[in-house]
Amino acid sequence: MGRGRVQLRRIENKINRQVTFSKRRSGLLKKAHEISVLCDAEVALIVFSTKGKLFEYSTNSCCVARVS
Repeated sequence: MGRGRVQLRRIENKINRQVTFSKRRSGLLKKAHEISVLCDAEVALIVFSTKGKLFEYSTNSCCVARVS
């Protein structure tokens, strides 16, 4: 049996929100890597935190150059 649905609403507690962001960010980066390997696809992912910190993933450097 699968997990239940998560209600999508803003997390009010700042610490919990940061922890959730960190966990989901790492999961998203992992999924981007998986899809690039499994499907031989070029993937570029750009994520900004609430403080403006940049997190990025790309399969190769040409993807980043095309985006910017």
